[in-house]
Amino acid sequence: MLFFTSIAASDIRSINVCKMNVSFENTENAFAYKTDKELKQSRFLFNTMDYPLFVPIGTRLTPFLMKTGLPVHGIIRNTIFKQFVGGESLPETSEVVSLLRQYGVQVILDYGVEGKQGEENFDKAADVFIDVINYAASQRDIPFISIKLTALARFSLLQTLNEAPRLRSGIHDHEIEIDEWNSVRNRVHRICEAAKEKNIGVLIDAEESWIQDPVDRLSIEMMEIFNKEQAIVFNTIQLYRHDRLHFLELSHRIAKQKGFILGIKLVRGAYMERERSRAFLRGYPSPIQPDKESTDRDFDAACAYCINHVDEISVIIASHNEKSNLYGVQLLEINKLPFNHPNVHFSQLYGMSDNITFNLAKAGCNVSKYLPFGPIREVIPYLMRRAQENSSVSGQTGRELSMIRKEIKRRKSA
Repeated sequence: MLFFTSIAASDIRSINVCKMNVSFENTENAFAYKTDKELKQSRFLFNTMDYPLFVPIGTRLTPFLMKTGLPVHGIIRNTIFKQFVGGESLPETSEVVSLLRQYGVQVILDYGVEGKQGEENFDKAADVFIDVINYAASQRDIPFISIKLTALARFSLLQTLNEAPRLRSGIHDHEIEIDEWNSVRNRVHRICEAAKEKNIGVLIDAEESWIQDPVDRLSIEMMEIFNKEQAIVFNTIQLYRHDRLHFLELSHRIAKQKGFILGIKLVRGAYMERERSRAFLRGYPSPIQPDKESTDRDFDAACAYCINHVDEISVIIASHNEKSNLYGVQLLEINKLPFNHPNVHFSQLYGMSDNITFNLAKAGCNVSKYLPFGPIREVIPYLMRRAQENSSVSGQTGRELSMIRKEIKRRKSA
Protein backbone atom coordinates (compact mmCIF):
# COMPACT_ATOMS: atom_id res chain seq x y z
CA MET A 1 0.00 0.00 0.00
CA LEU A 2 1.38 3.35 -0.97
CA PHE A 3 1.98 5.96 1.71
CA PHE A 4 -0.36 8.52 0.20
CA THR A 5 -3.61 6.70 1.04
CA SER A 6 -3.99 8.49 4.37
CA ILE A 7 -3.16 12.01 3.14
CA ALA A 8 -5.76 14.40 1.76
CA ALA A 9 -5.16 16.59 -1.28
CA SER A 10 -5.61 19.73 0.81
CA ASP A 11 -2.90 18.58 3.21
CA ILE A 12 -0.28 17.43 0.75
CA ARG A 13 0.32 20.85 -0.80
CA SER A 14 1.50 22.16 2.56
CA ILE A 15 4.02 19.36 3.04
CA ASN A 16 7.62 20.41 2.59
CA VAL A 17 9.08 17.78 0.28
CA CYS A 18 12.77 18.20 0.90
CA LYS A 19 14.01 16.42 -2.23
CA MET A 20 11.69 18.12 -4.67
CA ASN A 21 13.21 20.96 -6.62
CA VAL A 22 10.46 22.12 -8.98
CA SER A 23 9.56 25.75 -9.48
CA PHE A 24 7.22 27.01 -12.16
CA GLU A 25 8.62 30.53 -11.70
CA ASN A 26 11.90 29.71 -13.44
CA THR A 27 11.53 31.49 -16.78
CA GLU A 28 15.09 30.76 -17.87
CA ASN A 29 14.20 27.06 -18.08
CA ALA A 30 10.75 27.79 -19.47
CA PHE A 31 11.90 29.78 -22.51
CA ALA A 32 15.42 28.48 -23.13
CA TYR A 33 14.17 27.02 -26.43
CA LYS A 34 12.99 30.42 -27.72
CA THR A 35 15.19 33.09 -29.27
CA ASP A 36 14.78 36.73 -28.23
CA LYS A 37 12.85 37.38 -31.46
CA GLU A 38 10.49 34.46 -30.88
CA LEU A 39 9.90 35.52 -27.30
CA LYS A 40 8.93 39.02 -28.43
CA GLN A 41 6.61 37.54 -31.07
CA SER A 42 4.90 35.51 -28.36
CA ARG A 43 4.58 38.62 -26.22
CA PHE A 44 2.93 40.46 -29.09
CA LEU A 45 0.49 37.61 -29.73
CA PHE A 46 -0.59 37.20 -26.11
CA ASN A 47 -0.79 40.98 -25.72
CA THR A 48 -3.17 41.05 -28.68
CA MET A 49 -5.21 38.14 -27.34
CA ASP A 50 -5.50 39.94 -24.01
CA TYR A 51 -7.71 42.65 -25.52
CA PRO A 52 -11.33 41.89 -24.49
CA LEU A 53 -12.81 42.10 -28.00
CA PHE A 54 -9.98 40.41 -29.90
CA VAL A 55 -10.96 36.78 -29.33
CA PRO A 56 -14.74 37.07 -29.98
CA ILE A 57 -14.17 39.16 -33.11
CA GLY A 58 -11.11 37.23 -34.30
CA THR A 59 -12.74 33.80 -33.98
CA ARG A 60 -15.56 34.94 -36.26
CA LEU A 61 -13.54 37.02 -38.71
CA THR A 62 -10.49 34.79 -39.29
CA PRO A 63 -12.31 31.82 -40.93
CA PHE A 64 -14.15 34.28 -43.19
CA LEU A 65 -10.94 36.04 -44.24
CA MET A 66 -9.30 32.70 -45.06
CA LYS A 67 -12.17 31.88 -47.43
CA THR A 68 -12.05 35.24 -49.22
CA GLY A 69 -8.59 34.66 -50.63
CA LEU A 70 -7.19 37.80 -49.02
CA PRO A 71 -3.43 37.62 -48.23
CA VAL A 72 -3.84 36.67 -44.56
CA HIS A 73 -2.27 33.22 -44.85
CA GLY A 74 1.24 34.48 -44.08
CA ILE A 75 0.08 36.61 -41.15
CA ILE A 76 -1.69 33.65 -39.54
CA ARG A 77 1.24 31.32 -40.21
CA ASN A 78 3.73 33.65 -38.54
CA THR A 79 1.57 34.41 -35.50
CA ILE A 80 -1.09 32.16 -34.00
CA PHE A 81 -0.22 29.14 -36.20
CA LYS A 82 3.47 29.34 -35.28
CA GLN A 83 2.61 29.66 -31.58
CA PHE A 84 0.22 26.69 -31.32
CA VAL A 85 0.83 24.33 -34.27
CA GLY A 86 3.79 22.13 -35.17
CA GLY A 87 3.51 22.44 -38.95
CA GLU A 88 1.28 21.82 -41.94
CA SER A 89 2.47 18.23 -42.45
CA LEU A 90 4.07 15.42 -40.47
CA PRO A 91 7.60 16.09 -41.84
CA GLU A 92 7.26 19.76 -40.84
CA THR A 93 6.71 18.74 -37.19
CA SER A 94 10.17 17.15 -37.06
CA GLU A 95 11.85 20.51 -36.48
CA VAL A 96 9.69 21.23 -33.43
CA VAL A 97 10.05 17.65 -32.14
CA SER A 98 13.84 17.87 -32.46
CA LEU A 99 13.93 21.23 -30.67
CA LEU A 100 11.77 20.04 -27.76
CA ARG A 101 13.85 16.86 -27.45
CA GLN A 102 16.92 18.96 -26.63
CA TYR A 103 15.13 20.07 -23.44
CA GLY A 104 13.78 16.67 -22.41
CA VAL A 105 10.25 17.34 -23.68
CA GLN A 106 8.36 14.67 -25.64
CA VAL A 107 5.45 15.09 -28.07
CA ILE A 108 1.86 13.91 -28.45
CA LEU A 109 0.98 14.21 -32.13
CA ASP A 110 -2.51 15.41 -32.99
CA TYR A 111 -3.90 15.74 -36.50
CA GLY A 112 -5.66 19.04 -35.86
CA VAL A 113 -8.04 18.91 -38.84
CA GLU A 114 -11.79 18.74 -38.19
CA GLY A 115 -13.30 15.38 -39.16
CA LYS A 116 -15.32 15.17 -42.39
CA GLN A 117 -18.56 13.20 -42.63
CA GLY A 118 -19.25 10.03 -44.62
CA GLU A 119 -18.01 6.43 -44.44
CA GLU A 120 -15.32 7.06 -47.05
CA ASN A 121 -13.96 10.03 -45.09
CA PHE A 122 -14.08 8.06 -41.84
CA ASP A 123 -12.01 5.30 -43.46
CA LYS A 124 -9.55 7.92 -44.75
CA ALA A 125 -9.28 9.42 -41.25
CA ALA A 126 -8.38 5.99 -39.85
CA ASP A 127 -5.66 5.70 -42.50
CA VAL A 128 -4.32 9.15 -41.53
CA PHE A 129 -4.16 8.16 -37.84
CA ILE A 130 -2.24 5.00 -38.79
CA ASP A 131 0.16 7.11 -40.86
CA VAL A 132 0.69 9.32 -37.80
CA ILE A 133 1.41 6.21 -35.70
CA ASN A 134 3.96 4.97 -38.23
CA TYR A 135 5.60 8.38 -38.35
CA ALA A 136 5.72 8.62 -34.55
CA ALA A 137 7.38 5.20 -34.39
CA SER A 138 10.06 6.37 -36.83
CA GLN A 139 11.00 9.32 -34.59
CA ARG A 140 12.37 9.67 -31.10
CA ASP A 141 10.32 11.07 -28.23
CA ILE A 142 6.82 10.76 -29.73
CA PRO A 143 5.28 8.21 -27.35
CA PHE A 144 1.62 9.03 -28.09
CA ILE A 145 -0.83 10.18 -30.73
CA SER A 146 -4.30 11.60 -30.17
CA ILE A 147 -7.51 10.62 -31.97
CA LYS A 148 -11.14 11.76 -31.89
CA LEU A 149 -13.96 9.28 -32.34
CA THR A 150 -16.00 11.98 -34.11
CA ALA A 151 -13.41 11.79 -36.90
CA LEU A 152 -14.26 8.10 -37.31
CA ALA A 153 -18.00 7.99 -36.67
CA ARG A 154 -21.18 9.89 -37.42
CA PHE A 155 -22.05 12.23 -34.54
CA SER A 156 -25.73 11.31 -34.63
CA LEU A 157 -24.85 7.61 -34.46
CA LEU A 158 -22.89 8.23 -31.27
CA GLN A 159 -25.81 10.22 -29.89
CA THR A 160 -28.23 7.39 -30.67
CA LEU A 161 -25.95 4.91 -28.96
CA ASN A 162 -25.59 7.22 -25.98
CA GLU A 163 -29.33 7.76 -25.53
CA ALA A 164 -30.64 4.22 -25.96
CA PRO A 165 -29.90 2.06 -22.89
CA ARG A 166 -30.63 -1.13 -24.82
CA LEU A 167 -27.62 -0.45 -27.01
CA ARG A 168 -25.26 -0.71 -24.06
CA SER A 169 -25.91 -4.45 -23.94
CA GLY A 170 -25.32 -4.68 -27.66
CA ILE A 171 -29.01 -5.16 -28.53
CA HIS A 172 -30.34 -3.03 -31.34
CA ASP A 173 -33.34 -3.29 -33.64
CA HIS A 174 -31.83 -1.33 -36.56
CA GLU A 175 -29.54 -3.54 -38.62
CA ILE A 176 -28.01 -0.64 -40.57
CA GLU A 177 -26.82 1.05 -37.38
CA ILE A 178 -25.37 -2.24 -36.11
CA ASP A 179 -23.31 -2.50 -39.29
CA GLU A 180 -22.32 1.16 -39.03
CA TRP A 181 -21.18 0.76 -35.42
CA ASN A 182 -19.20 -2.36 -36.34
CA SER A 183 -17.43 -0.28 -39.00
CA VAL A 184 -16.52 2.29 -36.34
CA ARG A 185 -15.26 -0.44 -34.04
CA ASN A 186 -13.18 -1.93 -36.85
CA ARG A 187 -11.58 1.44 -37.60
CA VAL A 188 -10.60 1.98 -33.99
CA HIS A 189 -9.37 -1.63 -33.69
CA ARG A 190 -7.23 -1.15 -36.78
CA ILE A 191 -5.70 2.03 -35.31
CA CYS A 192 -5.02 0.42 -31.94
CA GLU A 193 -3.58 -2.70 -33.58
CA ALA A 194 -1.08 -0.56 -35.51
CA ALA A 195 -0.26 1.32 -32.31
CA LYS A 196 0.34 -1.91 -30.41
CA GLU A 197 2.64 -3.16 -33.14
CA LYS A 198 4.64 0.10 -33.11
CA ASN A 199 4.48 0.60 -29.30
CA ILE A 200 2.79 4.00 -29.61
CA GLY A 201 0.06 5.07 -27.19
CA VAL A 202 -3.36 6.11 -28.55
CA LEU A 203 -5.17 8.81 -26.58
CA ILE A 204 -8.90 8.79 -27.32
CA ASP A 205 -10.23 12.32 -26.78
CA ALA A 206 -13.30 13.00 -24.66
CA GLU A 207 -16.44 14.30 -26.33
CA GLU A 208 -19.66 16.02 -25.23
CA SER A 209 -21.60 14.17 -22.52
CA TRP A 210 -24.43 13.29 -24.91
CA ILE A 211 -22.11 11.16 -27.07
CA GLN A 212 -19.52 10.11 -24.45
CA ASP A 213 -20.99 6.75 -23.41
CA PRO A 214 -20.11 4.87 -26.63
CA VAL A 215 -16.66 6.49 -26.57
CA ASP A 216 -16.12 5.16 -23.04
CA ARG A 217 -17.39 1.69 -23.91
CA LEU A 218 -15.25 1.41 -27.01
CA SER A 219 -12.20 2.68 -25.13
CA ILE A 220 -12.65 0.01 -22.46
CA GLU A 221 -13.17 -2.64 -25.14
CA MET A 222 -9.91 -1.67 -26.87
CA MET A 223 -8.02 -1.58 -23.56
CA GLU A 224 -9.14 -5.11 -22.80
CA ILE A 225 -7.63 -6.24 -26.11
CA PHE A 226 -4.45 -4.15 -26.27
CA ASN A 227 -3.51 -3.18 -22.68
CA LYS A 228 -2.59 -6.59 -21.30
CA GLU A 229 1.14 -5.93 -20.79
CA GLN A 230 1.23 -2.13 -20.93
CA ALA A 231 -1.08 0.78 -21.63
CA ILE A 232 -1.48 1.38 -25.36
CA VAL A 233 -5.04 2.73 -25.35
CA PHE A 234 -5.99 5.69 -23.11
CA ASN A 235 -9.45 7.06 -22.40
CA THR A 236 -9.87 10.74 -21.48
CA ILE A 237 -11.71 11.78 -18.32
CA GLN A 238 -13.02 15.35 -18.01
CA LEU A 239 -13.15 16.23 -14.32
CA TYR A 240 -15.39 19.26 -14.83
CA ARG A 241 -18.13 16.62 -14.98
CA HIS A 242 -19.34 15.74 -11.49
CA ASP A 243 -19.66 12.01 -12.26
CA ARG A 244 -16.19 11.38 -13.67
CA LEU A 245 -14.30 10.63 -10.47
CA HIS A 246 -16.75 7.79 -9.85
CA PHE A 247 -16.34 6.72 -13.48
CA LEU A 248 -12.56 6.55 -12.98
CA GLU A 249 -13.02 4.22 -10.01
CA LEU A 250 -15.51 2.11 -11.98
CA SER A 251 -13.10 1.88 -14.94
CA HIS A 252 -10.38 0.70 -12.58
CA ARG A 253 -12.62 -2.03 -11.16
CA ILE A 254 -13.43 -3.21 -14.69
CA ALA A 255 -9.72 -3.23 -15.59
CA LYS A 256 -8.88 -5.36 -12.53
CA GLN A 257 -11.73 -7.78 -13.24
CA LYS A 258 -10.76 -8.20 -16.88
CA GLY A 259 -7.02 -8.18 -16.32
CA PHE A 260 -5.75 -5.16 -18.24
CA ILE A 261 -3.86 -1.96 -17.43
CA LEU A 262 -6.10 1.10 -17.34
CA GLY A 263 -4.89 3.98 -19.51
CA ILE A 264 -6.27 7.36 -18.44
CA LYS A 265 -5.68 10.95 -19.53
CA LEU A 266 -6.93 13.45 -16.97
CA VAL A 267 -8.19 16.85 -18.13
CA ARG A 268 -10.46 19.45 -16.63
CA GLY A 269 -12.62 19.72 -19.75
CA ALA A 270 -13.41 21.63 -22.92
CA TYR A 271 -17.18 21.86 -23.45
CA MET A 272 -18.46 23.56 -20.30
CA GLU A 273 -20.57 26.35 -21.80
CA ARG A 274 -22.06 24.06 -24.44
CA GLU A 275 -22.92 21.45 -21.79
CA ARG A 276 -24.62 23.93 -19.47
CA SER A 277 -26.52 25.60 -22.31
CA ARG A 278 -27.86 22.29 -23.66
CA ALA A 279 -28.88 21.10 -20.19
CA PHE A 280 -30.73 24.36 -19.55
CA LEU A 281 -32.53 24.37 -22.91
CA ARG A 282 -33.57 20.71 -22.62
CA GLY A 283 -34.44 20.85 -18.94
CA TYR A 284 -32.15 18.19 -17.49
CA PRO A 285 -29.55 18.53 -14.68
CA SER A 286 -26.24 19.87 -15.90
CA PRO A 287 -23.42 17.29 -15.85
CA ILE A 288 -20.97 20.08 -15.04
CA GLN A 289 -19.54 20.73 -11.58
CA PRO A 290 -21.21 23.58 -9.65
CA ASP A 291 -17.96 25.58 -9.42
CA LYS A 292 -14.26 25.55 -10.27
CA GLU A 293 -13.31 24.48 -6.74
CA SER A 294 -15.26 21.24 -7.21
CA THR A 295 -13.49 20.60 -10.51
CA ASP A 296 -10.09 21.25 -8.91
CA ARG A 297 -10.95 18.96 -6.00
CA ASP A 298 -11.97 16.07 -8.26
CA PHE A 299 -9.02 16.59 -10.61
CA ASP A 300 -6.55 16.35 -7.74
CA ALA A 301 -8.43 13.38 -6.27
CA ALA A 302 -8.20 11.65 -9.65
CA CYS A 303 -4.44 12.32 -9.78
CA ALA A 304 -4.09 10.82 -6.31
CA TYR A 305 -6.22 7.81 -7.21
CA CYS A 306 -4.19 7.04 -10.33
CA ILE A 307 -0.79 7.46 -8.69
CA ASN A 308 -1.98 5.47 -5.68
CA HIS A 309 -2.68 2.59 -8.11
CA VAL A 310 0.28 3.27 -10.36
CA ASP A 311 0.99 -0.44 -10.95
CA GLU A 312 -2.51 -0.85 -12.42
CA ILE A 313 -3.15 2.56 -13.99
CA SER A 314 -1.05 4.49 -16.49
CA VAL A 315 -1.95 8.17 -16.21
CA ILE A 316 -1.34 11.31 -18.25
CA ILE A 317 -1.88 14.45 -16.16
CA ALA A 318 -2.88 16.89 -18.90
CA SER A 319 -3.25 20.22 -17.15
CA HIS A 320 -2.24 23.88 -17.34
CA ASN A 321 -2.98 24.31 -13.65
CA GLU A 322 0.27 24.89 -11.77
CA LYS A 323 -1.06 23.59 -8.45
CA SER A 324 -2.26 20.32 -9.96
CA ASN A 325 1.05 19.69 -11.71
CA LEU A 326 2.96 20.46 -8.52
CA TYR A 327 0.57 18.17 -6.68
CA GLY A 328 1.34 15.34 -9.10
CA VAL A 329 5.06 15.77 -8.48
CA GLN A 330 4.50 15.80 -4.73
CA LEU A 331 2.52 12.56 -4.97
CA LEU A 332 5.45 10.91 -6.74
CA GLU A 333 7.86 12.18 -4.11
CA ILE A 334 5.78 11.14 -1.11
CA ASN A 335 5.11 7.69 -2.54
CA LYS A 336 8.85 7.29 -3.19
CA LEU A 337 8.28 6.90 -6.92
CA PRO A 338 10.80 8.14 -9.50
CA PHE A 339 9.83 11.33 -11.30
CA ASN A 340 10.18 9.45 -14.61
CA HIS A 341 7.95 6.54 -13.56
CA PRO A 342 6.78 4.91 -16.83
CA ASN A 343 3.11 5.05 -15.78
CA VAL A 344 3.04 8.77 -14.93
CA HIS A 345 3.23 11.42 -17.63
CA PHE A 346 2.51 15.17 -17.65
CA SER A 347 1.38 17.16 -20.69
CA GLN A 348 0.50 20.68 -21.82
CA LEU A 349 -0.55 22.17 -25.15
CA TYR A 350 2.20 23.40 -27.45
CA GLY A 351 2.46 27.18 -27.17
CA MET A 352 1.04 27.36 -23.65
CA SER A 353 2.34 26.94 -20.09
CA ASP A 354 6.00 26.57 -21.01
CA ASN A 355 6.85 27.44 -17.41
CA ILE A 356 5.20 24.16 -16.38
CA THR A 357 6.42 21.90 -19.19
CA PHE A 358 10.09 22.81 -19.27
CA ASN A 359 10.51 22.99 -15.50
CA LEU A 360 8.94 19.55 -15.14
CA ALA A 361 11.34 18.27 -17.79
CA LYS A 362 14.27 19.90 -15.97
CA ALA A 363 13.23 18.06 -12.80
CA GLY A 364 13.30 14.73 -14.67
CA CYS A 365 9.57 14.13 -15.15
CA ASN A 366 8.02 12.50 -18.19
CA VAL A 367 6.41 15.49 -19.89
CA SER A 368 5.17 16.28 -23.37
CA LYS A 369 3.70 18.96 -25.54
CA TYR A 370 0.40 18.20 -27.26
CA LEU A 371 1.45 19.10 -30.82
CA PRO A 372 -1.22 19.58 -33.51
CA PHE A 373 -0.40 19.70 -37.20
CA GLY A 374 -2.30 20.19 -40.44
CA PRO A 375 -2.87 22.62 -43.33
CA ILE A 376 -3.48 26.16 -42.07
CA ARG A 377 -6.93 26.47 -43.64
CA GLU A 378 -8.04 23.22 -42.03
CA VAL A 379 -6.67 23.84 -38.53
CA ILE A 380 -8.34 27.26 -38.19
CA PRO A 381 -11.11 25.75 -35.99
CA TYR A 382 -8.42 24.32 -33.69
CA LEU A 383 -6.63 27.67 -33.50
CA MET A 384 -9.87 29.49 -32.69
CA ARG A 385 -10.51 27.06 -29.82
CA ARG A 386 -7.02 27.73 -28.45
CA ALA A 387 -7.70 31.47 -28.52
CA GLN A 388 -11.06 30.95 -26.80
CA GLU A 389 -9.48 28.65 -24.22
CA ASN A 390 -6.87 31.24 -23.29
CA SER A 391 -9.52 33.91 -22.90
CA SER A 392 -12.01 31.73 -21.00
CA VAL A 393 -9.59 30.41 -18.38
CA SER A 394 -9.34 33.08 -15.73
CA GLY A 395 -5.91 34.73 -15.84
CA GLN A 396 -4.45 32.31 -18.42
CA THR A 397 -3.40 34.93 -20.97
CA GLY A 398 -2.20 37.25 -18.22
CA ARG A 399 -0.12 34.46 -16.71
CA GLU A 400 1.46 33.66 -20.08
CA LEU A 401 2.27 37.35 -20.58
CA SER A 402 3.77 37.78 -17.12
CA MET A 403 6.12 34.82 -17.64
CA ILE A 404 7.22 36.11 -21.06
CA ARG A 405 7.80 39.63 -19.77
CA LYS A 406 9.73 38.30 -16.81
CA GLU A 407 12.05 36.35 -19.10
CA ILE A 408 12.58 39.28 -21.49
CA LYS A 409 13.52 41.43 -18.51
CA ARG A 410 15.86 38.74 -17.16
CA ARG A 411 17.65 38.44 -20.50
CA LYS A 412 18.10 42.20 -20.75
CA SER A 413 19.71 42.37 -17.32
CA ALA A 414 21.84 39.23 -17.79
